Amino acid sequence: MNIHFIAIGGAAMHSLAIALSGNGAYKITGSDDVIFEPSLGRLKKHGLLPEKMGWFPEKLTAETSAVVVGMHAKEDNPELLRAKELGLKIYSFPEYLYEQTRNKTRVVVGGSHGKTSTTAMILFVLEKLNIASDYMVGAQIAGFENTVKLSDDAKIAVFEGDEYLTSPLDKRPKFHLYKPHIAVLTGIAWDHINVFPTFDFYVEQFQKFADLIEPNGYLFYYEGDENLRKIAQNLRADISATPYKTPKYTVRNGTTYLQTSQGEIALKIFGEHNLQNLEAARLVCSRLEIKDKDFYAAISDFGGATNRLEKIAETETSVAFKDFAHSPSKLRATVQAVRCQYPDKQLIACMELHTFSSLTEDFLPQYADCMKDADIAFVYYNPEVVAHKKLKGITPEKVARAFGGSNVSVFCNSQELQNTLKAIDFQDKALLMMSSGNFGGINVVDFARELLG
Repeated sequence: MNIHFIAIGGAAMHSLAIALSGNGAYKITGSDDVIFEPSLGRLKKHGLLPEKMGWFPEKLTAETSAVVVGMHAKEDNPELLRAKELGLKIYSFPEYLYEQTRNKTRVVVGGSHGKTSTTAMILFVLEKLNIASDYMVGAQIAGFENTVKLSDDAKIAVFEGDEYLTSPLDKRPKFHLYKPHIAVLTGIAWDHINVFPTFDFYVEQFQKFADLIEPNGYLFYYEGDENLRKIAQNLRADISATPYKTPKYTVRNGTTYLQTSQGEIALKIFGEHNLQNLEAARLVCSRLEIKDKDFYAAISDFGGATNRLEKIAETETSVAFKDFAHSPSKLRATVQAVRCQYPDKQLIACMELHTFSSLTEDFLPQYADCMKDADIAFVYYNPEVVAHKKLKGITPEKVARAFGGSNVSVFCNSQELQNTLKAIDFQDKALLMMSSGNFGGINVVDFARELLG
């Protein structure tokens, strides 16, 4: 089959292209107008990097079996118009995943936060127990070469269920297309306000996701979320709904120990939000006929997904983490997790306002008290990014008022933030760097190692 990817450089798109290229039955081509790392290097390594950047309708012919179109492409994309003209089969990324896993047991993890980590935990346990699965997850997992896998032999497919839009041609949230047999909802906290302008409309997408669970399916949901409880109360009669909560645990000398029926289990991860994710993963694995003793034995080795409370530097007295946290709920949970794990260290938390929602003036009040558990909190944003997203300008004063607290300082100059951090003695400190960007061009890992010395 000849499959062409329009906007092949996307995080999920390039991973799917790589996954299919490993199957001799597929010939993969693709185009994009700009491709960044790590997609650039990975596509080049697998011989899939387009020779030139841009759109080339001539790449599409009657011999093209199918086209997969990414969200980065626009409705008037020349290649997309050519595919329509030729009458080619056009898939969105999630649509293609569903078509390839129609006859498999599909597990889909949704939620405003925690879906990547929960999906990664499930996949890690399946891999440790040599249970084959197809998958799509939004971050790299240790021991997994790619973030997407499709195969002929696996009977299970595990997908991270993103609520963002599907494609230029399909404005449904991605997770509406997967139709799970087993579903997880980790929590709902308003995000993507450029697509979901009201909280009620945002919540409605999760209700629709639950309505799309396959007949006689299962939903596991975090019981501490009021909106999830309402969704669970309004499910079809054939769907079995099971709540979960934070499992019992203790923290000793910087290590979290889970209290289980199998005894005390030392974990490499920490934070109540991660323990909730772990409990959701356990319930899913139990439904997949994995015994608790085997689950706990496997999960004790799970070190987390890339950019999710990932330890990037450590000395005898100090430690540094980076995290993808950028929305209010993620930010609050991540700061609180590090605070609880290292109660005797001074916590210095840095976050970057980088997404459309986070840089929108009307959304800023959602960040109230999100960093209150940090001893020192720094918030950075780049005014050029605000202008590029064509948003109304914001000021450091507005940002500071939105976050609240006397511990928060706001920067809109990356070098000034770096200089301020370099002036701090990091003896007995915990450093937390949170962003979906890079703080204006900082190599966060190298910079953290420099700061800790």
